[in-house]
Amino acid sequence: MLKFIIGSAFATVFLLSSFFIEKKPAAKTARENYQTYCSSCHGEKVEAFVDRKWKHGNAKIDLTKSISEGYPDLGMPTWKATLTEKEIGELADLILVSLKNVDQYKFASKPTSNVFPSEGQTIKLDTVVSGLGSPWGLAFLPNDELLITDRSGDIYRVDKTRQKTKVSGGPTVLAEGQGGLLDLVLHPDFAKNQLVYFSYSAVKNEGDQKLSTTAIMRAKLTGSTLTDQKIIFEALPYSKTRHHYGSRMAFDKKGYLFFSVGERGNEKENPQSIANDLGKIHRLYDDGRVPEDNPFIKDKNARASIYSYGHRNPQGMILNPITGEIWTHEHGPRGGDELNIIKKGSNYGWPIISYGINYDGKPITNLTAKEGMEQPLTYWLPSIAPSGIAFVEGTKYPGWKGNLLVGSLRFQYLNRCVMDGNKVVKQEKLLPNIGRLRNIEMGPDGYLYVSVEEPGYVFRLMPMNQ
Repeated sequence: MLKFIIGSAFATVFLLSSFFIEKKPAAKTARENYQTYCSSCHGEKVEAFVDRKWKHGNAKIDLTKSISEGYPDLGMPTWKATLTEKEIGELADLILVSLKNVDQYKFASKPTSNVFPSEGQTIKLDTVVSGLGSPWGLAFLPNDELLITDRSGDIYRVDKTRQKTKVSGGPTVLAEGQGGLLDLVLHPDFAKNQLVYFSYSAVKNEGDQKLSTTAIMRAKLTGSTLTDQKIIFEALPYSKTRHHYGSRMAFDKKGYLFFSVGERGNEKENPQSIANDLGKIHRLYDDGRVPEDNPFIKDKNARASIYSYGHRNPQGMILNPITGEIWTHEHGPRGGDELNIIKKGSNYGWPIISYGINYDGKPITNLTAKEGMEQPLTYWLPSIAPSGIAFVEGTKYPGWKGNLLVGSLRFQYLNRCVMDGNKVVKQEKLLPNIGRLRNIEMGPDGYLYVSVEEPGYVFRLMPMNQ
């Protein structure tokens, strides 16, 4: 009996002590530890953070040393008293895995052939025109002719024999930094009115400063001459910077002209304010008038042409041929390039939300989402620096039909997005190391055309396995 009582008492004490002993919390994953200890300095996404030059090395032994010992004089604290050796090793492994996401874009060598295989579609490059600098805009004229803008300010008309002729009468541009003669589109009724639209970096002198902005000029094309020039839009205010002009244009099915204007490098003031034109998508009638149903037209403090805002530097714009929506993509900072559908009056978040970090490695914001701000359909980490965009239509490319193609300036390839409705379900890298791919267009002949920079070429993509 005594043995039973003692045993019961011992069991009771053991159970009570177990109840009151604090349970050890479950070990956190490497990604959770990154969010807790690293993200405030290095950004929310480790995939963006790793896209950098590694001053102290990026082998595992280097990474574990950096995390453990830190570099206090450079602002990097030591974490060996906070994290276990195992947790530090797992953090290093997470960084190494993320580094492979950057390495996938490091193509081994320049192409040795003009034939490029892909999943379901092999193509051959057919040179349409060469001897260009930075061919930005492409537009297809009747009679199998092509109109091209070069960022230097030159305009070329290329005939069916592939002979190019300079066109006179274009706008005066500031071809400095990212500025110059940029996009062009034809009026939807070009066959009757011969009207062409050019986006460019306009210039003016103010005191001893040379200022610039994004402007749109409309003109009539006759042969190799432009006449009846009319500036239908100037983004205000002008700026002393030489980057983030935006400048892509597209007509929708109702005949409205949409175009992008970058925030000109001033993310603190421009993109979130509807009192200026910068960091916006705009909508106008074809003659420059403001549509009566633009979202902010009744706001006396707003710029009436604004259709959406909170953009950084959109360099891709296209009409979705099926839905009639305007799609854009835009450059993020270091990471966070976005693909978006443009919605009337919507805020796309820059710089309050972003999936990228600043070029110096510091976070711009700790938010990637916020109520009232649009989320992208997809985003790229690391940044691919997207330019140009096209939906694949017709029967020439059965392996790519319905896909979305995006050019990459930074990694010099063509990005294929396999779409399921509005969702990107798969991506493939095409034409590796072809050059800084500036534009991609679907021609009326059913073929895709791409332009690359410095030296500048326009290629037609010829399918080989139909």
